[in-house]
Formats: sequence, structure tokens, C-alpha cells
Amino acid sequence: MVLFSWNHFGFSNPTANLGQVDGTLVYDEKDPSKATVEATLPLSGLDSFVPKLDEHLKSADFLDAAKYPNVTFKSTKVTPAGKGKLKVVGDLTVHGVTKPVTLDVTLNKVGPHPMMKVQTVGFDATTTLKRSDFGVGAYVPNVSDEIKVRITTEAHDASAEKK
Repeated sequence: MVLFSWNHFGFSNPTANLGQVDGTLVYDEKDPSKATVEATLPLSGLDSFVPKLDEHLKSADFLDAAKYPNVTFKSTKVTPAGKGKLKVVGDLTVHGVTKPVTLDVTLNKVGPHPMMKVQTVGFDATTTLKRSDFGVGAYVPNVSDEIKVRITTEAHDASAEKK
């Protein structure tokens, strides 16, 4: 799950969910610096729980989902940052613009999933970015330039599910 939030004219702090995430995470428990992540987030899944706002966020005023239908992330470096913590640097592409971002990652758990019976890893991650850096600057500063991103995910070997 990828959530993002912003300040709206000082009145509220809406949150939207980017919906389905398609991607690959490779995690080496013995050497986390070898981890890699690639993710594609189709903007068609964006959900602010307010349909009119969804339309506006997907419009040319903001994300221009008709022209740029996906947000993508590809890690370039993973660095241990203390017990159960990682810094994941990668290239984030939004609105056709690619910029480096750093995710502050917490490793929640590694082990067999109690229901699926497959090795699973769970993470939470956060970052803050400026939407204007990605060419999405409409209504700044009234609608905040700063976007807070929160990610929570579980990953497992998909081939193990079929066994």
C-alpha cells in the first residue's frame, strides 16, 4: 500500500491511496545492501475516497494520468541504517520526470507467513518529496508542495505460492 498526503489550503490534510502496486522486491537477509526493488503504480488505481478529487488529481492540473499513466520507482542503492533500518535510494518517475529519492525503511519481520506458509518479508517506508520537482506544481503554496509518502508492504516468493 502506498499512501500520500498533503496540506489543502491549511484546512485539511487529505490522504490518497495509489492502489495496486506491481513490482519485484529482492531481499537478502544476510546482506541487505544487495536488496533491490522495482515498482510500477498505475494511476488508474488512485483513490482519495472523494471521486471528484480523484478526477482532479488525475487531470492535467496535477498528475496528468492520461499522458503519464504510471508512477515508477527503481532502487539504485540500499544501505543498512541501524538494527532493522535501511536507506533505499532510487529513481522515482512521476509526471514524466525522474528524480532520486531516499526511502527510510523499517524491516518489520522476516519469516514464514502463517497462512501462506511461504517465506515473507514485511517493510514500512516513508519519504517526503516536493511535487514541483516533478512538474506537478499547481496551486503551490496553497496546496502544499510537500508530499508525505508512506508505504507498507509484504513480499514473498510468488513461485512458492504455486507449490
